[in-house]
Amino acid sequence: MRSTLVAFFLIWLELICLYSAEGFSANGVSESEGMNREAKPNIIVIFCDDLGWGDLGCFGNPTIRTPNLDRMASEGQKWTQFYVAAPVCTPSRAALMTGRYPIRNGMTSAKRAVLFPDSGGGLPPDEITLAEMLKETGYATGIVGKWHLGHLPQYLPTSQGFDSYFGIPYSNDMDKIGGPGYSAEVRKDTSYYPEIEHYNVPLMRNTQIIERPADQNTLTKRYTEESIRFIEDHAAHPFFLYLPHSMPHIPLFASENFRGRSSRGLYGDVVEELDASVGAILDTLRELKLDTKTLVVFSSDNGPWLSYETHGGSAGPLRAGKGTTFEGGMRVPTIFWWPGKIQPGTKQDLGSTLDFMATFTAIAGGELPENRKLDSFDLSGVLFGDQESPRKTMFYWTNAKLHAIRSGPWKLHVKMREAVNYGKESELGKPELYHLEKDISEKYNVADKYPEAVESLLKSMDEHLLDIDPHEDMLAIPIPK
Repeated sequence: MRSTLVAFFLIWLELICLYSAEGFSANGVSESEGMNREAKPNIIVIFCDDLGWGDLGCFGNPTIRTPNLDRMASEGQKWTQFYVAAPVCTPSRAALMTGRYPIRNGMTSAKRAVLFPDSGGGLPPDEITLAEMLKETGYATGIVGKWHLGHLPQYLPTSQGFDSYFGIPYSNDMDKIGGPGYSAEVRKDTSYYPEIEHYNVPLMRNTQIIERPADQNTLTKRYTEESIRFIEDHAAHPFFLYLPHSMPHIPLFASENFRGRSSRGLYGDVVEELDASVGAILDTLRELKLDTKTLVVFSSDNGPWLSYETHGGSAGPLRAGKGTTFEGGMRVPTIFWWPGKIQPGTKQDLGSTLDFMATFTAIAGGELPENRKLDSFDLSGVLFGDQESPRKTMFYWTNAKLHAIRSGPWKLHVKMREAVNYGKESELGKPELYHLEKDISEKYNVADKYPEAVESLLKSMDEHLLDIDPHEDMLAIPIPK
């Protein structure tokens, strides 16, 4: 009996040594996985649709209450000079996903069919997305919300690196099936509330339509609940959650508990529900003790849709809005939050959603693709230290046309679109120059006073055009001199 017990003890001791050598802990998780979990933070990107630079309390709005985002900004970093790569939905989202200007990845809207005839209406499959990059480094990946990078099966999120998808495949005003004209109704009555049956937008889970038309009254609420479930289900391992909200893109919808709450009207109700959504997600992270392990970024895909008047947002002191390459169209409210890691404060450095690719790759321990040109810079030195942003220049593209450039405080326009009706483009007889730090509203053209700056910026635009993949129709764009 004693010899049997000794033999059993020796076998048990041998197994302990074996598991220790293999690096396993008592709960069955390898030590390398545990170390990996500590080293790799969760990443959440909350991306609004048509939210203006001036729509949040922490960015100066006097009537829309955003206590959760205000707290997020005070605990994290508020970036006041942060840009998207295009002033409209699809190309902006494609740039965020790939770290490449839309002219490189093909998602340039009107010119896409000419430049990339084989793209078939979605983000080309050979593009490398944030989800694919993070999945390669061991992340669970999920998207909850609006995709708008292709609605056919081969272009849906589950074909672009995401493990799961819950949301609508494109903008919430598409598939309109009757009803009054939204713009006309808003002008007649600012309290106008649309009917969901006038928008035959599908709600999808992975590749299947589960509701049509989607009940847009509850979209923000359901996106929030789905996001919280994703966080809870993946709390034990690193995850990437992309939450591109459908709001406050028109038609505006809010759940019943938020209607009539804001003095700003329905638009304010919608933004305040988005703020509550952010609060619920951050509270979940705190409750699960994931707040110190999670980077959360909040931003918008472009500026406010001004033609919808009170149903559109505000760019604050910035000129114009959605669809234009003025600051109001492409500078967006942005907050980075990671308690204990990010140094709180307000940053005036230049940054862009293009930079998510390089920044997330750096903090996740991944590798950037080397077989393509990227337009992404690693912002981690600003987020976690006292370094300056490596981004010094921003190019303003729209519809496969290069409209403007910013370098340092200077911004040079060579083409423009009107502030409200962004479908009208104007050729400039000669370039217009603005000093954005002294003239945030782009009111005072100083091109005649600083010809050297004009010449330098025109040269940079020429060099950028030569750096773009050589599509003949794009390279033929004339730049006035």
